[in-house]
Amino acid sequence: MTQALSPTELKALLDREAQRICVPEFAQSDPVQFPRRFSNLQDIEIVSFLAATIAWGNRKMICNNCNKMLDIMQHDPHHYVLEGAYEDLDDGLNIHRTFFARNLKYALRGLRAIYTRHGSLNDFAAHHHVGASETPSWQLVEHMQGEFAAANGGNMDSRTLPTHLEATALKRINMALRWLVRDDGIVDMGVWNAIKPSQLFIPLDVHVGNTARALGLTQRRANDRKTVVEITSALRAMRPEDPVFYDYALFGLGIESK
Repeated sequence: MTQALSPTELKALLDREAQRICVPEFAQSDPVQFPRRFSNLQDIEIVSFLAATIAWGNRKMICNNCNKMLDIMQHDPHHYVLEGAYEDLDDGLNIHRTFFARNLKYALRGLRAIYTRHGSLNDFAAHHHVGASETPSWQLVEHMQGEFAAANGGNMDSRTLPTHLEATALKRINMALRWLVRDDGIVDMGVWNAIKPSQLFIPLDVHVGNTARALGLTQRRANDRKTVVEITSALRAMRPEDPVFYDYALFGLGIESK
């Protein structure tokens, strides 16, 4: 990879690589496979949020532990959340690396509070007009933080929702929103309308960040919110209606260059 590509060559490269990676086979080994198993909107939302929440580290381990969470929820996530069955879990039960049942319970209490008053997370986002924000994913998390904290005695849990919103790249939430908002008919499900695909931001991890720097999409070294905005702005210039389509290209190139 090189920074010497012209804008036309860069777009051609990203288009080609995104189309190569965004195929049905991709979903079979990616955490997106788990929300795709469901047809009910609330189930899709819950599993998208939880699968993205533990999406760091080895992909095989992530997928194994997503299955563990679905087993815990008896493969009926919305019902499990509403009935509060999670309270019987041992706080020390390990779910994924440093994410334990106490963190899962924190998340499910927050989701239960939201679903008690809103038909869906999409309705919750629409109620708070997050689509009117220039950075809707950060706006959404700010409102979710309030609900989650209120449902957990005022406590915050950075394992569940990122804190320091002024700096965080919000990788996991941006990934979940890609699944929920984009509708490519291949991988992403497009079950939300509170946010448009044009408003999404790139899920920034180490591989995506390194690839973006190598291609000249950013000069910033930190994988933080400013870098997410900068990379997404560059991608939006090439594909304004759907900039996060190029997440596939950056991810694929990054993994292969590793």
